[in-house]
Amino acid sequence: MKKTILTALVVALLLGPAVTWAAFSGPGAGGQSVTVSQLSNLQDDAMVTLTGQIIRQLGDDKYEFKDKTGTVTVEIDHKVWQGMDVNPQKTVTIYGELDKDFTRIKVDVKRISLQ
Repeated sequence: MKKTILTALVVALLLGPAVTWAAFSGPGAGGQSVTVSQLSNLQDDAMVTLTGQIIRQLGDDKYEFKDKTGTVTVEIDHKVWQGMDVNPQKTVTIYGELDKDFTRIKVDVKRISLQ
């Protein structure tokens, strides 16, 4: 019994990073779908979905995102990219949390997908 549990733990540790867990991606899963111009009307920490282009890198994990209504800074951790190849000509949908204070608005991206 102990050998079986130990084997299962070792397998889980070895395969854990390679396993991709499924997640719900239907209506309501990524927050409300909005445009950049609507972000200022939302409350801090609101979950949002934006569709547009990432047009340039501003820093290590900060990028400028653009849709038909304007631009906003987005923060995308390296792990969120998952090897995706994105350039300013490609349309993406980002799902994230609005980070808003008196002087700035940015979106902390939790997930990104190509359109």
